[in-house]
Amino acid sequence: METLAGFQEDFVRALTSADPDARPAGFDEESRRRFRVYRNNLYSGLSQTLADAYPVVRRLVGDAFFFAAARLFVADHLPQRRSLALYGEAFPAFLQEFEPARSVPYLADVARLERMRLEALHAADAPPLDPHELSGSGELLIDLRLVPHPAVRLLRSPFPVVSIWTANSGEHSPAGRYIPEGAEAALVTRAHFDVGVVALDPAAAGFVAALISGTSIATAAADALDGNPAFDVSTIFHRLLSVGAFIGISDRGITR
Repeated sequence: METLAGFQEDFVRALTSADPDARPAGFDEESRRRFRVYRNNLYSGLSQTLADAYPVVRRLVGDAFFFAAARLFVADHLPQRRSLALYGEAFPAFLQEFEPARSVPYLADVARLERMRLEALHAADAPPLDPHELSGSGELLIDLRLVPHPAVRLLRSPFPVVSIWTANSGEHSPAGRYIPEGAEAALVTRAHFDVGVVALDPAAAGFVAALISGTSIATAAADALDGNPAFDVSTIFHRLLSVGAFIGISDRGITR
């Protein structure tokens, strides 16, 4: 007699098979028909979930390419949680290795940016750091370490990923929109309710990465200036505060 565990393994094997007519052993014709409907609905539903999570990727490659890739992804990445709100975490890595996508080398990084925006949307709420809390720090300010907001994400890309994403994120792509060449980083924030994306050059990205990792303001600034003496520490620091990138001050590991 077949065990429940054995039936479940056979069921999953049929669900993920490349054969569209695959079905669990022992199903009669009516059960086979219902399984095909269930299997099709599963793939279609999860593919649409990916399309909702990665709209710019879909726009860049077109529906036919996107849904073909999504179906292959779904076959090896069935949901592990009840909620589908964050389904598709591995999709950017999948696109990175997906041979047909090699002609669009920035596609995986655009997907990573979209993933970060989705994670930021669902991250924990926290009030952003009030700049007035820093005003009384005086000369000690540069020695402070800051606590990043739970929604903050940083993507460092060799491609102009923010410009590409921005040019393709609206209902209609602006005709003749200028896309710069070279590396671009994306800082994703959500101080209140709206997810924001800030484009950073490599020097600013290094400064932000250091602050997010817990490096003191002084050390992060010194490292940034060492690589680029013209780097404007004050401007980027105020920009970080204005977009709510931090929620508190950490002094030797103690948040206050």
